[in-house]
Amino acid sequence: MYEHLFPELVDDFQDYDLISKEPKPFVFEGKVRGPIVVPTAGEETSGNSGSLRKVVMKENIPSRGDEGEKKSTFMDLAKEDIKDDRTLQQQPAPGFTAETKKDCSLPLTVLTCAKACPHMAACGNVLFEGRTVQLGKLCCTGVETEDDEDTESNSSVEQASVEVPDGPTLHDPDLYIEIVKNTKSVPEYSEVAYPDYFGHIPPPFKEPILERPYGVQRTKIAQDIERLIHQSDIIDRVVYDLDNPNYTIPEEGDILKFNSKFESGNLRKVIQIRKNEYDLILNSDINSNHYHQWFYFEVSGIRPGVAYRFNIINCEKSNSQFNYGMQPLMYSVQEALNGRPWWIRMGTDICYYKNHFSRSSVAAGGQKGKSYYTITFTVTFPHKDDVCYFAYHYPYTYSTLQMHLQKLESAHNPQQIYFRKDVLCETLSGNTCPLVTITAMPESNYYEHICQFRNRPYVFLSARVHPGETNASWVMKGTLEYLMSNNPTAQSLRESYIFKIVPMLNPDGVINGNHRCSLSGEDLNRQWQSPNPDLHPTIYHAKGLLQYLAAVKRLPLVYCDYHGHSRKKNVFMYGCSIKETVWHTNDNATSCDVVEDTGYRTLPKILSHIAPAFCMSSCSFVVEKSKESTARVVVWREIGVQRSYTMESTLCGCDQGKYKGLQIGTRELEEMGAKFCVGLLRLKRLTSPLEYNLPSSLLDFENDLIESSCKVTSPTTYVLDEDEPRFLEEVDYSAESNDELDIELAENVGDYESSAQEEVLSDSELSRTYLP
Repeated sequence: MYEHLFPELVDDFQDYDLISKEPKPFVFEGKVRGPIVVPTAGEETSGNSGSLRKVVMKENIPSRGDEGEKKSTFMDLAKEDIKDDRTLQQQPAPGFTAETKKDCSLPLTVLTCAKACPHMAACGNVLFEGRTVQLGKLCCTGVETEDDEDTESNSSVEQASVEVPDGPTLHDPDLYIEIVKNTKSVPEYSEVAYPDYFGHIPPPFKEPILERPYGVQRTKIAQDIERLIHQSDIIDRVVYDLDNPNYTIPEEGDILKFNSKFESGNLRKVIQIRKNEYDLILNSDINSNHYHQWFYFEVSGIRPGVAYRFNIINCEKSNSQFNYGMQPLMYSVQEALNGRPWWIRMGTDICYYKNHFSRSSVAAGGQKGKSYYTITFTVTFPHKDDVCYFAYHYPYTYSTLQMHLQKLESAHNPQQIYFRKDVLCETLSGNTCPLVTITAMPESNYYEHICQFRNRPYVFLSARVHPGETNASWVMKGTLEYLMSNNPTAQSLRESYIFKIVPMLNPDGVINGNHRCSLSGEDLNRQWQSPNPDLHPTIYHAKGLLQYLAAVKRLPLVYCDYHGHSRKKNVFMYGCSIKETVWHTNDNATSCDVVEDTGYRTLPKILSHIAPAFCMSSCSFVVEKSKESTARVVVWREIGVQRSYTMESTLCGCDQGKYKGLQIGTRELEEMGAKFCVGLLRLKRLTSPLEYNLPSSLLDFENDLIESSCKVTSPTTYVLDEDEPRFLEEVDYSAESNDELDIELAENVGDYESSAQEEVLSDSELSRTYLP
C-alpha cells in the first residue's frame, strides 16, 4: 500500500528534463511484482482584545500586492566550503530594514485601525475567499523613530555584535495567511499571531546564559508565603479566562490584556495578584489532564519602564533549565516594525520552584499531594502601547512548516534536485502530514544512471513528535534548507542518499498548543510498538514506510528522530547498543560475550568534530525496557536499523565548545541540522552497503536482553553506581520518557535556595532519577 510513496524506485524519468541525455533509454526488464503487505499496515487514510485594534483579513478586495506585479521570493543559497564550520545565518526578510519603512514588503496596506498612523500606508481591508483570518493586535502608535531612546534593543541582554551575512529567507506573509485558512484546529482559531506573520530572523548579537543572582529563589518563595499570610493585600482578579467565553476584559488602562487564541498558543487563565504581578495558568494537552509546560501568548496594554512579574503556576516537571540560565522568549511587534523582527531572550529574576498548589489525584495519575511548579520571571517593556508575545521556546507552527515546504518546492532546480512532497496521511483533526523525498536527479535516463539512482541508500528522518519541542523543527528546517541548497557538499549528499523525511509527526498537537500529546491524549513516541491506524495515524504510517523499506530489502542506513531536551545543555544523541546495554543490566552475559559492530558510534563521533553545539560525552547508547516503545528502539529492534537515533537539542544553551556560555538560538539550531547532513556524507565514505544490517544472532540475543531491568542510567562508556559523587552528571532521558512514569524528585528539591556548591551543579545532578 506504500508503493505510491516510493515512485523513485520505479520511475524511468522519460518525461523529465535531465541535465544530460544518453542515446539508450532505460527499459525495465524485470517482472512487475505485486503489492507488498506490511504487517501493521491497513488501508491508508488518505476573541476580543481590548482597546487596541486588530488586523482583519476578509474577502474579494484586491490587496496592494494584487494591483501590481508581485515579486516572488526565491532561495539564493550561498555556497560554503566542505570544512567550513561557520554558523548558518539568515538575511532579514525584505522590508524589515528601518531605512525603508514605507517600502515594506509586508502587506501593511491591510492594516485596519481607527487611529491615524503617519508611518504606515493608508489603511484598508483585504478580502479573501474562504474563512476570515484575523491578525493579533498591532500597536497603533505606529513605528517609533530611530532616534527615540525607547527603540534601543533590550538593554537587559548583553549584546555582542556579530556579523550577519546574506542568506536565504523562506518567509512569505501572504502565503502564510493562505495556509492558515486551511489549518484545522479544535478551537477553530481565526487569529494569527504577529510573530508567525512577520517571521523571525536570528538577532545579530549573542545571548549569554543568564547568571542568576544568589537568593532570588528564596525571595520569590518568601513573597509567595506573604501572599498566603496577608491575603487582604491580594487583588485576585481574573483578567483572562478561556473557560468562560462570556468573560469581558476589564477596561482599566493599567491592566495587562492577554490572548492565546492563535495557532500553537497556550494560555488558559490569568489572575492579577498585585498591581504589576500576574499568575498564569496553562492549558493541559487536549484529552489529557496534565503536560503543562509549553506556553505561547500575547500581552498588550503595556506601560514602558514598569517591572511586571509573571508567574506560570501549574508546571509539572520537577526541574527546568530556567534554574540554570535559560530565559523565556519575547517578540515585540514594535521592534518588528522598526526592522528587528526577532525573538529574543528576555526576563530577569527567573527561577523554577515547587509551589503550594497541589495537583488533584486525577491530574497526578492517582497520586495525592503532588505539587505544581512555578516559572517566575520579571520583564520591563521598553515601548509604549507595544504588543509583545512570550513563548517557552522559539515557536514553529504547522502552517510555518507548510509555508517553508512550498517555498522550497517552488525554488528548487528540478534538473538537479529530485523533490517530492506527498501526504503521508491525515491526522485526527483532518490536517495532512507531509512526507518529503529529496535526492539528486539521475544524470540521464540511461540504464546505468537510473540503476545508480535507485540503488542509493535511504536515510529516514522525523521530527516534532512532541509539540513543545519546537527546537526540533528549527533543526529540521536547517536540514531541509541544506539538502535543497546549491552547496557542492549538499549535491554530493543528494547523490549519495535518498532522504525520506516526516518533518512533523504530530501536526494536531502543534496546532493546538499541546506540549507532548496528540489529540488522542497520548504521547505518540510511546506508540511505535503497536500504533493504532485510527488513533495514531502518523506513527502507524511512518512505521509502515520503514517496514516497506525493510520488505523490499532497502533498509535505511540511518534513522534519526529530532527532539528537544528541557533539562540538559548542548546537542547529543541517544542510540542503541546491545553491548552497552549488557553493561547496565543484571544479565548473566558479560560484555566480552557479545560481538557487536560499533558503527552506531560513528555518526555521533563525526558530529562531535564538525558541529560546535554537539557533545559526545552526553550521548548514550543504552536501551532500557521503559523506552522499548519509542521510535529509536522500535526502528532498531523491529525494523533492524543499526544506526537508529534520537537527536536531542537543548532548550537552553551550551556549556562546552564554541557556544559555551551562550543560549541557543535558531541560527545554531539550523546550523546543527546542516551539520547533521555533512556528518551523513562523511559517514557514507566510511560505510559499506552491507554494514548496516544487524547479524541475526545479535537480534535473537537482543530480544532477551531488553527484558532485563536497567537500574541506572549512565554516560557513554561506564557505569555510575548510586553512591557516585553528585557532580558526575547522569544521562537524562526526559525527552523520551513518559512523564506519568517519571519518579518524583526528593520532596525538598526546589524548596530552598541552593548552596554555593549546588549552584554550579547541573539540573540532572540535583534531580537524580533512578529508573526501574
